[in-house]
Amino acid sequence: MQPWRIVGCRATAAVALWLAWTVCAEAAEPDIRPVPARPGVPHLPPHWQHGAFMEIFVRAYQDSDGDGIGDLRGLISRLDHLQDLGVRGLWLMPVMPSADRDHGYATTDYRAIEPAYGTLADFDELLRQAHRRGIGVIVDYVLNHSAASHPMFVDARQGPGQRFRDWYVWADTHPAGWDIWGHDPWYHAGASAWAYTGHPKTLPPPAPGARDFYFGTFNQTMPDFNFRHPEVLRYHEDSLRFWLNRGLDGFRLDAVPHLVENSAKDWNDQPESRAITRRVRQLVLSYPRRYVVCEATAAPQAWGDPALCGGAFAFDFSRHLVPAAKGDPAAVQALAAYYTQASPTMASFVSNHDIFAGRRLWDQLQGDEAAYKAVAAAYLLMPGTPFIYYGEELGQAGVPGLDGDLPLRAPMSWAPDPRGAGFTTGAPFRPVAPNVMTHNAQAQLADPDAIYGFYRAMLALRNGWPSIARGAYEAAFADGAVLGFQRRLGPERTLVLVHFGQAAATVEVPGLVAGERLWPLYGDTLAHAAPPTGALHLRLAPQSVQVYSIRPPR
Repeated sequence: MQPWRIVGCRATAAVALWLAWTVCAEAAEPDIRPVPARPGVPHLPPHWQHGAFMEIFVRAYQDSDGDGIGDLRGLISRLDHLQDLGVRGLWLMPVMPSADRDHGYATTDYRAIEPAYGTLADFDELLRQAHRRGIGVIVDYVLNHSAASHPMFVDARQGPGQRFRDWYVWADTHPAGWDIWGHDPWYHAGASAWAYTGHPKTLPPPAPGARDFYFGTFNQTMPDFNFRHPEVLRYHEDSLRFWLNRGLDGFRLDAVPHLVENSAKDWNDQPESRAITRRVRQLVLSYPRRYVVCEATAAPQAWGDPALCGGAFAFDFSRHLVPAAKGDPAAVQALAAYYTQASPTMASFVSNHDIFAGRRLWDQLQGDEAAYKAVAAAYLLMPGTPFIYYGEELGQAGVPGLDGDLPLRAPMSWAPDPRGAGFTTGAPFRPVAPNVMTHNAQAQLADPDAIYGFYRAMLALRNGWPSIARGAYEAAFADGAVLGFQRRLGPERTLVLVHFGQAAATVEVPGLVAGERLWPLYGDTLAHAAPPTGALHLRLAPQSVQVYSIRPPR
């Protein structure tokens, strides 16, 4: 098997003047051979994807060899922790080779594992071990763009007629009038080779009359694929099958509203992007018991439609969680109303790896653990598939003093070690969390009242009661700082009450009939029965969570 060959090399004088070096555009062309489908047999039980997922940054989770960088073997060693917590799925941030040497969203090879993380054999072992524990694994797949140093783009930037030229989006002259999130997305090809060596703050302006511009939605390091060229989608479909054939359980599809741009005005969420995503999802779901979730920030509910992506991150839900915990009754009302309209296939979360989605929950709530637990209950027990960000189950804080998203992406706090946090025996690639001495897995496993114990209890409810995991959402209400709702699946009904307020409150519970009984599952230790009017009043402690099984009258 010889999947690689050397493509052309050219010195770029303009870049040599700019960076005082000469770029040799010599690289290996990736394997673009067709990959036939091999669906195989399911590895997981039905409905596994309705359990909670853990979002994991492999680089930051567990280092197995002391080099200060997390890896797949480290993650394998922590699967028992995830199983004990009650997690049913893992979302791995990109694990493919990447030019950025960090977050992974600048892919350089779609059919390999980032060398710092291990090998394909390590990945296969992760799947085997996770499946043995009833845990599914999905990975980030970056459809929209590659790295500027991807061999395909290295070839394409050498000019018209190159093998991969039409795989990217080009313009002969600089298109005018474009503005995406405050920047011009068109870059002169002569400057693109900067991505080989570093990330300068600015690019030099192209020479007057310069030609040959490429398109990058996010920045010059990540040129967009040209999905109007049929080979591009075929290549990605083959690459998706490459991973599915190994037993992978699905994908988180990155930035899908940006696959096709039609003009400087019509660049976001175009019909063509939806059609491509729909086709990709159909491919993935042609394998039994697979799962797809999409990142679509502007119109998440539209993308959560089962006819489109099916699963989509509920950015318009998550933004209400912290305000509700801080006492905003309008936010509590918004939470109660959300799943009366949104698809139950949405993916809920409170924070993730991107700073635009919010800082770590500990930092947003300034360490208020009671409010923290109320927020967790609200999204872990509602419809949708909940995604926990690694370290959230411990109250891990972000690292101050770092730029951009980096405060969110620090090593996992496993032990009270201010140097390595139990993450590594070497020097960690990034500083550890400032509250590592108190909020770490070792300490919290010994304390049933800690945040970890609370998350474990909430996931036990989700895993033990099918109505909570995948039932209908009924009788939802907001009363001041109190959020309440019922979940129903067949004859099974459950009631959840989350009180965000800092003073005790009494609420009337709607949706009950005379004689129906509330049997406590969490929080309250007393059973209750609805009076003849059905209007049951309950008193709730400040910042408390109560969960009941609703049973028929005697």
